[in-house]
Amino acid sequence: MNPIIKEITAHQVKHAKAPCKVGDGVRVHTKVREGDKERVQVFAGVVIALKGSGIHQTFTVRRISYGEGVEKVFPVNSPNVEKVEIERNSENVRARLYFLRDRKGKAAMAVKVKKYEKAKA
Repeated sequence: MNPIIKEITAHQVKHAKAPCKVGDGVRVHTKVREGDKERVQVFAGVVIALKGSGIHQTFTVRRISYGEGVEKVFPVNSPNVEKVEIERNSENVRARLYFLRDRKGKAAMAVKVKKYEKAKA
């Protein structure tokens, strides 16, 4: 990235590491403005991709809603992303899980869960 752009955007970057990794089940709390009111809306699903770096870093979350696949791309450094809760950790074997797009039903959300979590459940 251009050093001038990097310097200008340095104060906007959240210095914590990426909020999650590919394959994790997450709940993303985002601020939504409706007129003069503001509320928090939750989008829950599986992280299928992490892209970019610095101020431009994003992550894509996919879920099945009423039988249709829905994907949203969230900027990691956005002030509108209030918090990211990790519901379940995964043992990912790929950098991007785009193959989940071709699956139907429960199989569309099937990602290998870490072994220590299987023992708990």
